[in-house]
Amino acid sequence: MPSTTHFAEAVIRLESVSKTYAPRRNGAAVAALDGIDLSVPAGSILGIIGRSGAGKSTLIRLINGLERPSAGRVWVGDAEVSALRAPELRALRARVGMIFQHFNLLASRDAAGNVALPLEIAGWAPAAIRARVAELLDLVGLADQAGRYPAELSGGQKQRVGIARALATRPDVLLSDEATSALDPETTRSILALLARINRELGLTIVLITHEMSVIRAVVDRVAVIEHGAIVEQGSAFDVFTRPQAEITRSLLAGEMGHELPPALAARIGPGARPGATVVLRIAFEDAPDGSAILARLARDTGIEAAILAGTVDEIGGRPFGSLAIGLPPAPDVTARAQTYLAQHGIASQVLGYLPLAQEASRVA
Repeated sequence: MPSTTHFAEAVIRLESVSKTYAPRRNGAAVAALDGIDLSVPAGSILGIIGRSGAGKSTLIRLINGLERPSAGRVWVGDAEVSALRAPELRALRARVGMIFQHFNLLASRDAAGNVALPLEIAGWAPAAIRARVAELLDLVGLADQAGRYPAELSGGQKQRVGIARALATRPDVLLSDEATSALDPETTRSILALLARINRELGLTIVLITHEMSVIRAVVDRVAVIEHGAIVEQGSAFDVFTRPQAEITRSLLAGEMGHELPPALAARIGPGARPGATVVLRIAFEDAPDGSAILARLARDTGIEAAILAGTVDEIGGRPFGSLAIGLPPAPDVTARAQTYLAQHGIASQVLGYLPLAQEASRVA
């Protein structure tokens, strides 16, 4: 569940950031990012979503200084990453932990040795390294796996080693680039619970890049949506999930929030009104445990009886949210009256199309 931290000032800032890669032979220059403005509050969990090639990984590489922007400025705390020289960048990376999709563990080192590596590079004393490694392996639930090598660990255990290694130098920021996409759903849930606990207990700022909407819904406080190198939408996780504004956001979230109809139902819905056709309306309700209650009130107060055709009820950030597809009788002005009533009760609605009455009856029978 997302953190309830009261956020302080931004720990990561991108100001009018663009990144263009030089053209390959006989090719055109590639604009990976275009005019990005982004602020990540200290102690928050930000999820960055977008299709493949949208610019997500480039953005993370700018934050940890692996890439430099073509224009604009990148800040982590009071350090302008985009202006740092090599020695300063090395110091910065001790403050920015990174976890990877494919773990990036050294096969020749056991779990403890992999966690110890950044501390050795940073020049820690051997006794301090041993104590810190033991502390971190305990934190991620692997205290009894210290001597095992990557080949002897499961995917979830490897990622826990990767997380412990990323935390070794006590960073202020943790970056995650598709860190759960190689894991099965049950392991993914356990890793997300671990990240949420780390955020909560250590106050660590986390930036998650993923194409898995279930990951975003499970742990993030805020969401930024990237398309063609630009941020097209950003806001709280609840607002973006329940009221997506950009077309790309609606597309990405369709399956997660009940915005995507079951295929058999969608195939029967037509775009034009026809005599006797049932009007299919999508309604979205917030902070209510049961969408059927509003439909009962609709029938009681207006005489309009609606049939539930499909829908989901879920939680975003601990707040209930539901999306239902309902069928309305094909009588004159029923749709307008129903939408007016729903709007008066704070419930958004949208006409999805029309369903021949016989087919609708068959669907709900």
